Amino acid sequence: MTSFKSFKFVFIFCLITQLSAQKQTITQASVLKLTGQCNDHSNDKKFDLIEDVAIAFAKMKQAAADDGIQIKIISSSRSFERQLVIWNTKYSQNKKDSLNPTDNINKIIEYSTIPGTSRHHWGTELDLIDAEPMVEGDVLLAHLFEDQGPYALFKKWMDINSNSFGFYLVYTNDIDRKGFKYEPWHYSYAPLSKPFLKEYLKINLDSLFKDKKILGKEYFTEEFIKNYLKDYILDISPKLK
Repeated sequence: MTSFKSFKFVFIFCLITQLSAQKQTITQASVLKLTGQCNDHSNDKKFDLIEDVAIAFAKMKQAAADDGIQIKIISSSRSFERQLVIWNTKYSQNKKDSLNPTDNINKIIEYSTIPGTSRHHWGTELDLIDAEPMVEGDVLLAHLFEDQGPYALFKKWMDINSNSFGFYLVYTNDIDRKGFKYEPWHYSYAPLSKPFLKEYLKINLDSLFKDKKILGKEYFTEEFIKNYLKDYILDISPKLK
């Protein structure tokens, strides 16, 4: 009887351990997809959205048009290589401006992600504006969406209607939120991005960065990566968790 109990205990222990390991592991294919190293989202060649996202967006765009709002995509899916160019360009410029490595990195991550950590890798994210107002220069500035700004009516329409199509703001203006600054243009398709985030959290970021040519990565300490994960990747709208 004792032998049977011992066997039963070992069996249950091994089963729990195996299930726990399965829960924490992620396939290499998923790693590549979620870090922008394998784009196979859909047949939408221009914006490379997952098909369900493209369909939901088309419905929202039509509904907005019926109300006189012409939604325009400024940015959507982005590859690892594209994010790497953005990061390294900013790092190089900040270095020329005499920023030390820590300040350099902190300045970049006000709005830009480390390559491999962008939600734009997933095919679920959209940077949106109203196509009608004529705005010169950078159109992705928060004040343009507020008060009497040219995109204020667009923002008001999205606040009322976007959730019904599955789209939610990622980086809200909640004063208690940390990480990336407020982005009133960045929307995520929650039905897919929520499970994607759970899967993404299984990725070991230190291993991800190890063989990548990311400028300044030697300053990504264990403590920095831990805080980046907590404050930048996870401190988003609660409706997207």
